Amino acid sequence: MFKIFLIEDDASLFYEIKERLIQWEYKVHGVEDFNKVMETFSSVEPDLVIIDIQLPKFDGFHWCRMIREHSSVPIVFLSSRDHPTDMVMSMNLGADDFIQKPFHFDVLVAKIQAILRRVYNYSSEGPALRTWNGAAIEYERNRVKNKEGISELTKNEMFILKLLIENKNKIVSRDELMNRLWDDHRFVSDNALTVNVNRLRKKLAEIGLGDAIETRVGQGYIAMEQMNP
Repeated sequence: MFKIFLIEDDASLFYEIKERLIQWEYKVHGVEDFNKVMETFSSVEPDLVIIDIQLPKFDGFHWCRMIREHSSVPIVFLSSRDHPTDMVMSMNLGADDFIQKPFHFDVLVAKIQAILRRVYNYSSEGPALRTWNGAAIEYERNRVKNKEGISELTKNEMFILKLLIENKNKIVSRDELMNRLWDDHRFVSDNALTVNVNRLRKKLAEIGLGDAIETRVGQGYIAMEQMNP
């Protein structure tokens, strides 16, 4: 049974989401004291986190930052705000998805299922470790390591990198990436993929691999592998 940590201060909405997710056999934990969000997170050890943006004490962006300092657990934002910068901010902070309120519960469940399926199943498909351009790609630990240092990735970033590496020196289209990442990308802004790829590039650049992923305008992305890394 997957554990979901729901950080939502609207009690009626919290219990409505909880009841719906329990029907799908998810175990849902909430926050009793918003001064102890991280303590609750640590004790629950969730498989996925859902965060509202507007919260007491600190907003959802703050808690996303705090969680990302300790964990790569998938994070989904909920928000009644419709400004594009909210989605960009959430993706830049390492969120895996963004759902605007009001939302259809079937969409929420579908997105949760897609994320959990991707995050907790893909690592069993093939080796847990491989090398690429002189770096060790540690799939199960979500990190890339070489002599320049270690880059910690989110689940989405590692999934993108894994898919590109599996098709090294070949173009992977944006549509394919979005379909594989979010299953039904009709509910996802095209900008979400751009944000994730740019964040991945930035992290790879920190260990000298900034040019390893190239954009093919109008086509997609390609992971280049040197002949003699």
